[in-house]
Amino acid sequence: MILFLVSFLAGALTIVSPCILPVVTFVFSRAGQPLLRGILPMLFGMVASFAGVATLTAVGGGWAVEANGAGRAAAIALMALFGWTLLSPRAAAMLSRPLVAAGNRLSARAGVGGSLLLGVATGLLWTPCAGPILGLVLTGAALHGASLQTTLLLAAYAAGAATSLTFALLAGGRVLTAMKRSLGVGERLRQGLGIAVLAGVGVIALGLDTGLLARLSYAGTTGVEQSLINRFAPASVPVASGTSGVLETSGTGLALADARRVYRSSLPVEGLLPSLDGATDWLNSKPLTAEELRGKVVLIDFWTYSCINCIRTLPYLRAWAEKYRDQGLVVVGVHAPEFAFEKRIANVEKALRDFAITYPVAIDNDFRIWRAFGNSYWPAFYIADATGRIRHHQFGEGGYEQTERVIQDLLAEAAGRRDEDGRLVSPAGQGAQAPADLDDIRSGETYVGYRQAANFASPERDGIDRPQDYTVGALRLNRWGLSGNWTVGAEQARLNRAGGAIVYRFRARDLHLILGPAQDGKPVRFQVTIGGMAPGPDHGTDTDAEGYGTVSETKLYQLVRQAGAVRERTFEVRFLDPGVDAYAFTFG
Repeated sequence: MILFLVSFLAGALTIVSPCILPVVTFVFSRAGQPLLRGILPMLFGMVASFAGVATLTAVGGGWAVEANGAGRAAAIALMALFGWTLLSPRAAAMLSRPLVAAGNRLSARAGVGGSLLLGVATGLLWTPCAGPILGLVLTGAALHGASLQTTLLLAAYAAGAATSLTFALLAGGRVLTAMKRSLGVGERLRQGLGIAVLAGVGVIALGLDTGLLARLSYAGTTGVEQSLINRFAPASVPVASGTSGVLETSGTGLALADARRVYRSSLPVEGLLPSLDGATDWLNSKPLTAEELRGKVVLIDFWTYSCINCIRTLPYLRAWAEKYRDQGLVVVGVHAPEFAFEKRIANVEKALRDFAITYPVAIDNDFRIWRAFGNSYWPAFYIADATGRIRHHQFGEGGYEQTERVIQDLLAEAAGRRDEDGRLVSPAGQGAQAPADLDDIRSGETYVGYRQAANFASPERDGIDRPQDYTVGALRLNRWGLSGNWTVGAEQARLNRAGGAIVYRFRARDLHLILGPAQDGKPVRFQVTIGGMAPGPDHGTDTDAEGYGTVSETKLYQLVRQAGAVRERTFEVRFLDPGVDAYAFTFG
Protein backbone atom coordinates (compact mmCIF):
# COMPACT_ATOMS: atom_id res chain seq x y z
CA MET A 1 0.00 0.00 0.00
CA ILE A 2 2.88 2.37 0.75
CA LEU A 3 3.99 2.20 -2.91
CA PHE A 4 0.58 3.35 -4.10
CA LEU A 5 0.69 6.31 -1.68
CA VAL A 6 4.17 7.33 -2.86
CA SER A 7 3.11 7.03 -6.51
CA PHE A 8 -0.02 9.12 -5.84
CA LEU A 9 1.97 11.89 -4.12
CA ALA A 10 4.60 11.89 -6.86
CA GLY A 11 1.91 12.29 -9.50
CA ALA A 12 0.39 15.19 -7.57
CA LEU A 13 3.75 16.96 -7.58
CA THR A 14 3.92 17.10 -11.37
CA ILE A 15 1.54 20.07 -11.29
CA VAL A 16 4.55 22.28 -10.42
CA SER A 17 6.77 20.89 -13.17
CA PRO A 18 7.53 23.53 -15.85
CA CYS A 19 6.95 21.09 -18.70
CA ILE A 20 3.29 20.64 -17.72
CA LEU A 21 2.22 24.21 -18.48
CA PRO A 22 1.16 23.50 -22.13
CA VAL A 23 -1.02 20.62 -20.89
CA VAL A 24 -2.52 22.75 -18.13
CA THR A 25 -3.71 25.18 -20.82
CA PHE A 26 -5.88 22.45 -22.38
CA VAL A 27 -7.14 21.31 -18.99
CA PHE A 28 -8.21 24.81 -18.00
CA SER A 29 -10.38 24.98 -21.11
CA ARG A 30 -12.87 22.90 -19.07
CA ALA A 31 -12.68 25.14 -16.00
CA GLY A 32 -16.04 26.72 -16.66
CA GLN A 33 -17.92 23.49 -17.43
CA PRO A 34 -19.92 21.28 -15.07
CA LEU A 35 -17.92 18.87 -12.89
CA LEU A 36 -19.66 15.69 -14.13
CA ARG A 37 -19.81 16.53 -17.87
CA GLY A 38 -16.66 18.57 -18.39
CA ILE A 39 -14.04 18.04 -15.72
CA LEU A 40 -14.37 14.43 -14.49
CA PRO A 41 -14.52 12.79 -18.00
CA MET A 42 -11.41 14.68 -18.99
CA LEU A 43 -9.55 13.60 -15.86
CA PHE A 44 -10.69 10.00 -16.29
CA GLY A 45 -9.42 9.95 -19.89
CA MET A 46 -6.11 11.36 -18.76
CA VAL A 47 -5.64 8.69 -16.06
CA ALA A 48 -6.71 5.80 -18.32
CA SER A 49 -4.56 6.79 -21.32
CA PHE A 50 -1.51 7.50 -19.17
CA ALA A 51 -1.73 4.16 -17.33
CA GLY A 52 -2.45 2.20 -20.51
CA VAL A 53 0.31 3.68 -22.66
CA ALA A 54 2.87 3.56 -19.84
CA THR A 55 2.03 -0.12 -19.27
CA LEU A 56 2.63 -0.84 -22.96
CA THR A 57 5.93 1.02 -22.66
CA ALA A 58 6.91 -1.25 -19.78
CA VAL A 59 6.01 -4.35 -21.79
CA GLY A 60 8.14 -3.19 -24.73
CA GLY A 61 11.00 -1.94 -22.55
CA GLY A 62 13.21 -4.96 -23.24
CA TRP A 63 13.14 -4.27 -26.96
CA ALA A 64 13.94 -0.60 -26.39
CA VAL A 65 16.96 -1.45 -24.26
CA GLU A 66 18.38 -3.67 -27.00
CA ALA A 67 17.96 -1.07 -29.74
CA ASN A 68 21.26 -0.57 -31.58
CA GLY A 69 23.05 2.33 -33.25
CA ALA A 70 20.00 3.52 -35.20
CA GLY A 71 18.14 4.15 -31.94
CA ARG A 72 21.14 5.96 -30.50
CA ALA A 73 21.35 8.23 -33.56
CA ALA A 74 17.64 9.02 -33.28
CA ALA A 75 18.03 9.84 -29.58
CA ILE A 76 20.92 12.21 -30.32
CA ALA A 77 18.86 13.92 -33.01
CA LEU A 78 15.89 14.35 -30.66
CA MET A 79 18.14 15.74 -27.94
CA ALA A 80 19.61 18.22 -30.40
CA LEU A 81 16.09 19.24 -31.42
CA PHE A 82 15.18 19.78 -27.75
CA GLY A 83 18.28 21.94 -27.25
CA TRP A 84 17.34 23.97 -30.32
CA THR A 85 13.88 24.70 -28.92
CA LEU A 86 15.45 25.93 -25.68
CA LEU A 87 17.72 28.29 -27.60
CA SER A 88 15.00 29.59 -29.88
CA PRO A 89 11.48 30.45 -28.61
CA ARG A 90 10.43 30.75 -32.27
CA ALA A 91 11.54 27.15 -32.91
CA ALA A 92 9.70 25.95 -29.80
CA ALA A 93 6.52 27.70 -30.94
CA MET A 94 6.83 26.27 -34.44
CA LEU A 95 7.28 22.68 -33.20
CA SER A 96 4.49 22.91 -30.62
CA ARG A 97 1.97 24.55 -33.02
CA PRO A 98 0.50 21.23 -34.31
CA LEU A 99 -0.04 19.92 -30.77
CA VAL A 100 -1.59 23.20 -29.63
CA ALA A 101 -3.87 23.26 -32.67
CA ALA A 102 -5.02 19.70 -31.96
CA GLY A 103 -5.63 20.61 -28.35
CA ASN A 104 -7.66 23.65 -29.34
CA ARG A 105 -9.83 21.51 -31.64
CA LEU A 106 -10.47 19.04 -28.82
CA SER A 107 -11.16 21.90 -26.40
CA ALA A 108 -13.83 23.25 -28.75
CA ARG A 109 -15.83 20.02 -28.57
CA ALA A 110 -18.48 20.14 -25.90
CA GLY A 111 -19.93 17.34 -23.80
CA VAL A 112 -18.59 14.16 -22.21
CA GLY A 113 -17.05 12.83 -25.46
CA GLY A 114 -14.99 15.93 -26.11
CA SER A 115 -13.81 16.05 -22.50
CA LEU A 116 -12.87 12.38 -22.59
CA LEU A 117 -10.85 12.85 -25.81
CA LEU A 118 -9.12 15.87 -24.32
CA GLY A 119 -8.24 13.79 -21.27
CA VAL A 120 -6.76 11.03 -23.43
CA ALA A 121 -4.57 13.56 -25.24
CA THR A 122 -3.53 15.11 -21.93
CA GLY A 123 -2.49 11.72 -20.62
CA LEU A 124 -0.27 11.19 -23.65
CA LEU A 125 1.40 14.58 -23.18
CA TRP A 126 1.80 14.11 -19.43
CA THR A 127 4.42 11.31 -19.62
CA PRO A 128 7.57 13.49 -20.10
CA CYS A 129 6.91 15.20 -16.77
CA ALA A 130 7.18 11.97 -14.77
CA GLY A 131 10.09 11.64 -12.39
CA PRO A 132 11.99 9.01 -10.36
CA ILE A 133 8.87 7.28 -9.01
CA LEU A 134 7.62 6.47 -12.50
CA GLY A 135 11.14 5.42 -13.48
CA LEU A 136 11.18 2.89 -10.65
CA VAL A 137 7.77 1.54 -11.61
CA LEU A 138 8.74 1.09 -15.27
CA THR A 139 12.14 -0.37 -14.38
CA GLY A 140 10.46 -2.89 -12.10
CA ALA A 141 8.03 -3.82 -14.85
CA ALA A 142 10.91 -4.34 -17.27
CA LEU A 143 12.73 -6.56 -14.79
CA HIS A 144 9.80 -8.60 -13.54
CA GLY A 145 7.28 -8.25 -16.34
CA ALA A 146 4.29 -5.91 -16.52
CA SER A 147 1.42 -6.86 -14.21
CA LEU A 148 -1.84 -5.60 -12.80
CA GLN A 149 0.13 -4.05 -9.94
CA THR A 150 2.20 -2.09 -12.46
CA THR A 151 -0.93 -0.71 -14.14
CA LEU A 152 -2.50 0.18 -10.77
CA LEU A 153 0.66 2.00 -9.67
CA LEU A 154 0.68 3.96 -12.91
CA ALA A 155 -3.00 4.73 -12.42
CA ALA A 156 -2.22 5.95 -8.87
CA TYR A 157 0.48 8.20 -10.29
CA ALA A 158 -1.92 9.66 -12.85
CA ALA A 159 -4.67 9.95 -10.23
CA GLY A 160 -2.36 12.08 -8.11
CA ALA A 161 -1.81 14.34 -11.08
CA ALA A 162 -5.55 14.46 -11.75
CA THR A 163 -6.22 15.38 -8.11
CA SER A 164 -3.84 18.32 -8.19
CA LEU A 165 -5.38 19.46 -11.48
CA THR A 166 -8.86 19.23 -9.95
CA PHE A 167 -7.87 21.60 -7.16
CA ALA A 168 -6.32 23.89 -9.74
CA LEU A 169 -9.52 23.86 -11.81
CA LEU A 170 -11.68 24.60 -8.78
CA ALA A 171 -9.40 27.45 -7.79
CA GLY A 172 -9.86 29.03 -11.23
CA GLY A 173 -7.62 30.80 -13.67
CA ARG A 174 -5.69 32.62 -10.91
CA VAL A 175 -3.80 29.38 -10.18
CA LEU A 176 -2.40 29.20 -13.71
CA THR A 177 -1.30 32.82 -13.52
CA ALA A 178 0.49 32.15 -10.21
CA MET A 179 2.15 29.02 -11.60
CA LYS A 180 3.50 30.88 -14.60
CA ARG A 181 4.78 33.67 -12.38
CA SER A 182 6.49 31.29 -9.91
CA LEU A 183 7.97 29.08 -12.61
CA GLY A 184 9.09 31.86 -15.00
CA VAL A 185 12.75 31.85 -15.94
CA GLY A 186 14.80 34.43 -17.75
CA GLU A 187 15.35 34.10 -21.47
CA ARG A 188 19.11 33.98 -20.98
CA LEU A 189 18.80 31.11 -18.51
CA ARG A 190 16.65 29.25 -21.02
CA GLN A 191 19.25 29.81 -23.76
CA GLY A 192 22.06 28.74 -21.42
CA LEU A 193 20.26 25.45 -20.78
CA GLY A 194 19.86 25.00 -24.53
CA ILE A 195 23.59 25.51 -25.05
CA ALA A 196 24.34 22.96 -22.30
CA VAL A 197 22.03 20.39 -23.91
CA LEU A 198 23.61 20.87 -27.34
CA ALA A 199 27.09 20.58 -25.81
CA GLY A 200 26.06 17.30 -24.19
CA VAL A 201 24.75 16.07 -27.55
CA GLY A 202 28.13 16.85 -29.07
CA VAL A 203 29.94 14.92 -26.34
CA ILE A 204 27.72 11.87 -26.88
CA ALA A 205 27.92 12.02 -30.67
CA LEU A 206 31.73 12.10 -30.45
CA GLY A 207 31.75 9.14 -28.03
CA LEU A 208 33.71 11.14 -25.42
CA ASP A 209 31.48 10.06 -22.57
CA THR A 210 28.28 8.21 -23.34
CA GLY A 211 27.21 8.43 -19.71
CA LEU A 212 27.59 12.21 -19.30
CA LEU A 213 24.01 13.35 -19.91
CA ALA A 214 22.69 10.50 -17.77
CA ARG A 215 24.47 12.13 -14.82
CA LEU A 216 23.13 15.64 -15.51
CA SER A 217 19.87 16.88 -14.03
CA TYR A 218 18.12 20.17 -13.53
CA ALA A 219 16.03 21.64 -10.75
CA GLY A 220 12.45 20.42 -10.68
CA THR A 221 10.30 17.92 -8.86
CA THR A 222 12.75 15.00 -9.03
CA GLY A 223 14.48 15.86 -5.75
CA VAL A 224 11.13 16.01 -3.96
CA GLU A 225 10.13 12.63 -5.43
CA GLN A 226 13.42 11.09 -4.36
CA SER A 227 12.86 12.36 -0.82
CA LEU A 228 9.45 10.64 -0.89
CA ILE A 229 11.17 7.37 -1.77
CA ASN A 230 13.60 7.75 1.12
CA ARG A 231 10.98 9.00 3.61
CA PHE A 232 8.26 6.43 3.00
CA ALA A 233 10.39 3.32 2.39
CA PRO A 234 9.65 0.73 5.08
CA ALA A 235 12.17 -0.40 7.62
CA SER A 236 15.15 -2.49 6.56
CA VAL A 237 14.41 -6.03 5.44
CA PRO A 238 17.29 -8.36 6.37
CA VAL A 239 18.80 -10.61 3.70
CA ALA A 240 18.21 -14.24 4.53
CA SER A 241 21.25 -16.45 4.84
CA GLY A 242 21.89 -18.71 1.87
CA THR A 243 20.38 -16.28 -0.64
CA SER A 244 22.17 -14.45 -3.38
CA GLY A 245 22.39 -11.31 -1.26
CA VAL A 246 20.15 -9.22 -3.54
CA LEU A 247 18.08 -6.55 -1.80
CA GLU A 248 14.51 -7.67 -1.24
CA THR A 249 12.28 -5.81 -3.67
CA SER A 250 8.62 -5.43 -4.42
CA GLY A 251 7.11 -6.75 -7.64
CA THR A 252 7.96 -3.41 -9.28
CA GLY A 253 11.64 -3.50 -8.43
CA LEU A 254 11.40 -0.68 -5.84
CA ALA A 255 13.76 -1.53 -2.97
CA LEU A 256 11.99 -1.89 0.36
CA ALA A 257 15.15 -1.50 2.43
CA ASP A 258 15.90 1.64 4.40
CA ALA A 259 18.60 3.53 2.49
CA ARG A 260 20.25 4.51 5.78
CA ARG A 261 20.72 0.89 6.89
CA VAL A 262 21.11 -1.08 3.65
CA TYR A 263 23.62 0.10 1.05
CA ARG A 264 22.33 1.11 -2.37
CA SER A 265 24.60 2.28 -5.19
CA SER A 266 24.08 5.65 -6.84
CA LEU A 267 25.28 4.34 -10.22
CA PRO A 268 22.85 5.06 -13.08
CA VAL A 269 20.91 2.30 -14.82
CA GLU A 270 22.02 2.07 -18.46
CA GLY A 271 19.75 -0.77 -19.55
CA LEU A 272 19.08 -4.46 -19.06
CA LEU A 273 21.67 -7.19 -19.54
CA PRO A 274 20.91 -8.67 -23.01
CA SER A 275 20.71 -12.39 -23.68
CA LEU A 276 23.89 -14.42 -24.19
CA ASP A 277 22.03 -17.05 -26.21
CA GLY A 278 23.70 -15.94 -29.44
CA ALA A 279 27.00 -17.66 -28.57
CA THR A 280 28.04 -20.33 -31.07
CA ASP A 281 30.08 -22.12 -28.40
CA TRP A 282 31.28 -21.79 -24.81
CA LEU A 283 34.76 -22.38 -23.38
CA ASN A 284 35.62 -22.91 -19.70
CA SER A 285 31.91 -23.17 -18.86
CA LYS A 286 28.55 -24.55 -19.83
CA PRO A 287 26.32 -22.05 -21.68
CA LEU A 288 25.24 -19.25 -19.37
CA THR A 289 21.98 -17.33 -19.60
CA ALA A 290 21.10 -13.91 -18.27
CA GLU A 291 18.58 -15.60 -15.95
CA GLU A 292 21.25 -17.90 -14.48
CA LEU A 293 23.44 -14.88 -13.78
CA ARG A 294 20.77 -13.11 -11.69
CA GLY A 295 22.02 -12.64 -8.17
CA LYS A 296 25.58 -12.13 -9.45
CA VAL A 297 27.45 -9.00 -10.45
CA VAL A 298 28.46 -9.67 -14.06
CA LEU A 299 31.33 -8.16 -16.05
CA ILE A 300 31.00 -8.75 -19.80
CA ASP A 301 34.27 -8.29 -21.73
CA PHE A 302 34.13 -8.04 -25.53
CA TRP A 303 37.56 -9.04 -26.85
CA THR A 304 39.45 -10.90 -29.54
CA TYR A 305 42.66 -12.75 -28.89
CA SER A 306 44.99 -10.96 -31.35
CA CYS A 307 43.91 -7.44 -30.30
CA ILE A 308 46.74 -5.76 -28.36
CA ASN A 309 44.31 -3.44 -26.55
CA CYS A 310 42.35 -6.49 -25.37
CA ILE A 311 45.52 -8.36 -24.40
CA ARG A 312 46.65 -5.51 -22.12
CA THR A 313 43.36 -5.67 -20.16
CA LEU A 314 43.72 -9.39 -19.35
CA PRO A 315 45.85 -9.03 -16.17
CA TYR A 316 43.07 -6.95 -14.61
CA LEU A 317 40.29 -9.28 -15.74
CA ARG A 318 42.09 -12.30 -14.31
CA ALA A 319 42.80 -10.47 -11.04
CA TRP A 320 39.19 -9.29 -10.65
CA ALA A 321 37.79 -12.73 -11.46
CA GLU A 322 40.03 -14.28 -8.81
CA LYS A 323 39.63 -11.65 -6.07
CA TYR A 324 35.87 -11.17 -6.26
CA ARG A 325 34.68 -14.65 -7.29
CA ASP A 326 33.62 -15.62 -3.77
CA GLN A 327 31.87 -12.26 -3.30
CA GLY A 328 29.57 -12.83 -6.28
CA LEU A 329 31.40 -11.50 -9.36
CA VAL A 330 31.24 -13.43 -12.64
CA VAL A 331 33.55 -12.35 -15.48
CA VAL A 332 32.36 -13.48 -18.92
CA GLY A 333 34.54 -12.98 -21.96
CA VAL A 334 32.70 -12.59 -25.26
CA HIS A 335 35.16 -13.45 -28.03
CA ALA A 336 34.09 -11.55 -31.16
CA PRO A 337 36.63 -12.19 -33.96
CA GLU A 338 38.12 -9.45 -36.13
CA PHE A 339 39.97 -11.75 -38.55
CA ALA A 340 38.87 -15.06 -40.08
CA PHE A 341 41.54 -17.07 -38.23
CA GLU A 342 40.07 -15.90 -34.91
CA LYS A 343 36.88 -17.82 -35.67
CA ARG A 344 38.66 -21.15 -35.29
CA ILE A 345 37.81 -22.63 -31.90
CA ALA A 346 41.19 -24.36 -31.63
CA ASN A 347 42.97 -21.02 -31.98
CA VAL A 348 40.86 -19.46 -29.24
CA GLU A 349 41.38 -22.48 -26.96
CA LYS A 350 45.15 -22.15 -27.44
CA ALA A 351 44.93 -18.43 -26.61
CA LEU A 352 43.01 -19.14 -23.39
CA ARG A 353 45.79 -21.49 -22.29
CA ASP A 354 48.52 -19.02 -23.25
CA PHE A 355 46.80 -16.16 -21.42
CA ALA A 356 45.82 -18.32 -18.40
CA ILE A 357 42.13 -17.41 -18.80
CA THR A 358 39.91 -19.65 -16.66
CA TYR A 359 36.68 -17.61 -16.54
CA PRO A 360 33.82 -18.42 -18.98
CA VAL A 361 34.24 -17.33 -22.60
CA ALA A 362 31.35 -17.15 -25.07
CA ILE A 363 32.29 -17.57 -28.74
CA ASP A 364 30.40 -14.90 -30.68
CA ASN A 365 31.42 -15.80 -34.24
CA ASP A 366 28.09 -14.59 -35.63
CA PHE A 367 28.22 -11.30 -33.64
CA ARG A 368 24.75 -11.92 -32.23
CA ILE A 369 25.75 -10.97 -28.68
CA TRP A 370 27.73 -8.03 -30.04
CA ARG A 371 24.61 -6.72 -31.78
CA ALA A 372 22.39 -7.41 -28.75
CA PHE A 373 24.60 -5.05 -26.74
CA GLY A 374 24.87 -2.55 -29.60
CA ASN A 375 28.63 -2.77 -29.10
CA SER A 376 31.24 -1.15 -31.37
CA TYR A 377 34.55 -1.62 -29.54
CA TRP A 378 37.39 -4.01 -28.69
CA PRO A 379 37.77 -4.15 -25.75
CA ALA A 380 34.50 -3.14 -24.11
CA PHE A 381 33.37 -3.81 -20.53
CA TYR A 382 29.71 -3.85 -19.45
CA ILE A 383 28.98 -4.37 -15.75
CA ALA A 384 25.52 -5.52 -14.60
CA ASP A 385 24.21 -5.58 -11.05
CA ALA A 386 22.68 -8.56 -9.27
CA THR A 387 19.23 -7.77 -10.70
CA GLY A 388 20.46 -7.84 -14.31
CA ARG A 389 20.68 -4.09 -14.96
CA ILE A 390 23.75 -2.62 -16.70
CA ARG A 391 25.22 0.07 -14.41
CA HIS A 392 28.58 0.90 -16.03
CA HIS A 393 30.59 0.52 -19.23
CA GLN A 394 34.18 1.11 -20.29
CA PHE A 395 35.25 1.32 -23.92
CA GLY A 396 38.92 0.73 -24.72
CA GLU A 397 41.85 0.33 -22.38
CA GLY A 398 42.21 2.20 -19.12
CA GLY A 399 39.72 3.20 -16.45
CA TYR A 400 40.80 0.22 -14.34
CA GLU A 401 40.48 1.95 -10.98
CA GLN A 402 37.01 3.27 -11.78
CA THR A 403 35.93 -0.13 -13.12
CA GLU A 404 37.07 -1.91 -9.97
CA ARG A 405 35.34 0.68 -7.78
CA VAL A 406 32.13 -0.05 -9.72
CA ILE A 407 32.60 -3.78 -9.09
CA GLN A 408 33.06 -3.14 -5.36
CA ASP A 409 30.05 -0.81 -5.31
CA LEU A 410 27.70 -3.28 -6.99
CA LEU A 411 28.90 -6.18 -4.84
CA ALA A 412 28.18 -4.02 -1.79
CA GLU A 413 24.72 -3.25 -3.14
CA ALA A 414 24.03 -6.96 -3.66
CA ALA A 415 25.17 -7.74 -0.11
CA GLY A 416 23.35 -4.73 1.35
CA ARG A 417 26.45 -3.33 3.06
CA ARG A 418 29.76 -1.72 2.25
CA ASP A 419 33.06 -3.50 2.86
CA GLU A 420 35.54 -1.12 4.45
CA ASP A 421 38.42 -2.81 2.60
CA GLY A 422 38.51 -0.86 -0.65
CA ARG A 423 41.96 -1.96 -1.79
CA LEU A 424 42.47 -2.37 -5.52
CA VAL A 425 44.35 -5.00 -7.50
CA SER A 426 47.71 -4.09 -9.05
CA PRO A 427 48.57 -6.85 -11.54
CA ALA A 428 51.95 -6.81 -13.29
CA GLY A 429 51.44 -7.68 -16.95
CA GLN A 430 54.38 -9.25 -18.74
CA GLY A 431 55.37 -9.08 -22.42
CA ALA A 432 52.51 -7.90 -24.62
CA GLN A 433 50.24 -7.76 -21.56
CA ALA A 434 52.29 -4.95 -19.99
CA PRO A 435 50.70 -1.46 -20.03
CA ALA A 436 51.46 0.68 -23.06
CA ASP A 437 53.89 3.62 -22.91
CA LEU A 438 51.26 6.14 -23.91
CA ASP A 439 53.54 9.17 -23.58
CA ASP A 440 55.80 8.04 -26.45
CA ILE A 441 53.39 6.46 -28.93
CA ARG A 442 53.34 8.27 -32.27
CA SER A 443 52.33 5.28 -34.41
CA GLY A 444 48.92 3.66 -34.61
CA GLU A 445 47.32 0.40 -35.67
CA THR A 446 48.08 -0.35 -39.33
CA TYR A 447 46.45 -3.07 -41.44
CA VAL A 448 48.38 -4.92 -44.14
CA GLY A 449 45.41 -6.29 -46.11
CA TYR A 450 44.06 -3.91 -48.76
CA ARG A 451 40.58 -3.65 -47.22
CA GLN A 452 41.83 -1.38 -44.42
CA ALA A 453 45.43 -0.62 -45.40
CA ALA A 454 46.78 2.93 -45.05
CA ASN A 455 50.14 4.70 -45.50
CA PHE A 456 51.45 2.04 -47.90
CA ALA A 457 54.65 3.40 -49.46
CA SER A 458 55.76 0.76 -52.01
CA PRO A 459 55.44 2.17 -55.55
CA GLU A 460 53.86 -1.07 -56.87
CA ARG A 461 50.13 -0.75 -56.14
CA ASP A 462 48.43 -3.08 -58.63
CA GLY A 463 49.10 -6.47 -57.03
CA ILE A 464 45.73 -7.00 -55.36
CA ASP A 465 44.82 -10.71 -54.98
CA ARG A 466 47.65 -11.81 -57.28
CA PRO A 467 51.43 -12.28 -56.92
CA GLN A 468 53.46 -9.08 -57.27
CA ASP A 469 57.08 -8.04 -56.76
CA TYR A 470 57.38 -5.10 -54.35
CA THR A 471 60.19 -2.73 -53.38
CA VAL A 472 60.71 -0.28 -50.52
CA GLY A 473 62.61 3.00 -50.58
CA ALA A 474 63.21 5.61 -47.89
CA LEU A 475 60.23 5.99 -45.51
CA ARG A 476 58.75 8.86 -43.53
CA LEU A 477 57.22 8.35 -40.08
CA ASN A 478 54.30 5.87 -40.09
CA ARG A 479 54.86 4.84 -43.70
CA TRP A 480 55.49 1.20 -44.53
CA GLY A 481 56.07 -1.08 -47.49
CA LEU A 482 56.74 -4.62 -48.78
CA SER A 483 59.78 -6.06 -50.49
CA GLY A 484 59.85 -9.37 -52.35
CA ASN A 485 57.02 -11.30 -53.96
CA TRP A 486 53.71 -11.01 -52.09
CA THR A 487 50.02 -11.57 -52.74
CA VAL A 488 48.02 -8.84 -51.00
CA GLY A 489 44.54 -9.98 -49.96
CA ALA A 490 41.65 -8.27 -48.22
CA GLU A 491 42.76 -9.23 -44.68
CA GLN A 492 46.45 -10.08 -45.06
CA ALA A 493 49.48 -10.21 -47.33
CA ARG A 494 51.03 -13.65 -48.06
CA LEU A 495 54.72 -14.09 -48.92
CA ASN A 496 55.19 -16.26 -52.00
CA ARG A 497 58.99 -16.66 -51.99
CA ALA A 498 61.58 -16.72 -49.18
CA GLY A 499 63.53 -13.52 -48.51
CA GLY A 500 60.64 -11.09 -48.59
CA ALA A 501 60.36 -8.36 -45.95
CA ILE A 502 58.08 -5.75 -44.38
CA VAL A 503 59.55 -2.35 -43.44
CA TYR A 504 57.93 0.26 -41.14
CA ARG A 505 59.13 3.68 -39.94
CA PHE A 506 57.65 3.98 -36.42
CA ARG A 507 57.90 5.68 -33.05
CA ALA A 508 56.73 3.72 -30.01
CA ARG A 509 58.23 1.60 -27.26
CA ASP A 510 56.66 -1.63 -28.53
CA LEU A 511 56.00 -2.92 -32.03
CA HIS A 512 53.71 -5.91 -32.59
CA LEU A 513 52.75 -7.69 -35.80
CA ILE A 514 49.98 -10.26 -36.23
CA LEU A 515 51.48 -13.16 -38.20
CA GLY A 516 50.44 -16.65 -39.25
CA PRO A 517 52.44 -19.65 -40.57
CA ALA A 518 52.24 -21.19 -44.05
CA GLN A 519 48.99 -22.81 -45.14
CA ASP A 520 50.42 -26.28 -44.54
CA GLY A 521 51.21 -25.26 -40.94
CA LYS A 522 54.96 -25.31 -41.48
CA PRO A 523 56.73 -22.73 -39.24
CA VAL A 524 58.28 -19.67 -40.88
CA ARG A 525 61.60 -18.32 -39.61
CA PHE A 526 62.32 -14.58 -39.57
CA GLN A 527 64.86 -11.97 -38.44
CA VAL A 528 64.14 -8.47 -37.15
CA THR A 529 66.47 -5.48 -37.54
CA ILE A 530 66.12 -1.93 -36.21
CA GLY A 531 67.94 0.69 -38.21
CA GLY A 532 69.67 -2.11 -40.11
CA MET A 533 71.11 -3.65 -36.90
CA ALA A 534 70.16 -6.56 -34.65
CA PRO A 535 67.81 -5.29 -31.91
CA GLY A 536 70.00 -6.38 -28.98
CA PRO A 537 68.30 -5.18 -25.73
CA ASP A 538 65.43 -3.75 -27.78
CA HIS A 539 64.16 -7.16 -28.90
CA GLY A 540 60.58 -8.20 -28.14
CA THR A 541 59.34 -11.23 -26.25
CA ASP A 542 59.01 -13.22 -29.50
CA THR A 543 62.55 -12.54 -30.77
CA ASP A 544 66.05 -12.93 -29.35
CA ALA A 545 68.82 -10.34 -29.15
CA GLU A 546 69.88 -11.17 -32.70
CA GLY A 547 66.32 -10.59 -33.88
CA TYR A 548 65.54 -14.21 -34.76
CA GLY A 549 62.13 -15.76 -34.20
CA THR A 550 59.64 -18.25 -35.64
CA VAL A 551 56.01 -17.94 -36.71
CA SER A 552 54.45 -21.17 -35.47
CA GLU A 553 50.81 -20.11 -34.94
CA THR A 554 48.53 -17.27 -35.98
CA LYS A 555 48.68 -14.65 -33.25
CA LEU A 556 50.13 -11.30 -32.23
CA TYR A 557 53.95 -11.32 -31.98
CA GLN A 558 55.88 -8.73 -30.00
CA LEU A 559 58.93 -7.99 -32.17
CA VAL A 560 60.33 -4.82 -30.55
CA ARG A 561 60.43 -3.46 -27.01
CA GLN A 562 62.82 -0.54 -26.76
CA ALA A 563 64.78 -0.71 -23.52
CA GLY A 564 66.12 2.84 -23.67
CA ALA A 565 64.81 6.18 -24.84
CA VAL A 566 62.00 5.89 -27.37
CA ARG A 567 62.75 7.53 -30.70
CA GLU A 568 61.77 7.30 -34.35
CA ARG A 569 63.29 4.21 -35.96
CA THR A 570 63.06 1.98 -39.05
CA PHE A 571 61.93 -1.60 -38.42
CA GLU A 572 62.37 -4.50 -40.83
CA VAL A 573 61.29 -8.12 -40.52
CA ARG A 574 62.73 -10.43 -43.19
CA PHE A 575 61.27 -13.92 -43.59
CA LEU A 576 63.64 -16.79 -44.25
CA ASP A 577 60.86 -19.13 -45.42
CA PRO A 578 57.84 -18.57 -47.71
CA GLY A 579 54.15 -18.74 -46.86
CA VAL A 580 53.85 -16.32 -43.93
CA ASP A 581 50.63 -14.28 -43.56
CA ALA A 582 50.94 -10.72 -42.20
CA TYR A 583 47.78 -9.02 -40.89
CA ALA A 584 48.32 -5.85 -38.86
CA PHE A 585 50.82 -3.75 -36.86
CA THR A 586 50.00 -2.47 -33.39
CA PHE A 587 52.10 -0.41 -30.97
CA GLY A 588 52.48 0.14 -27.26
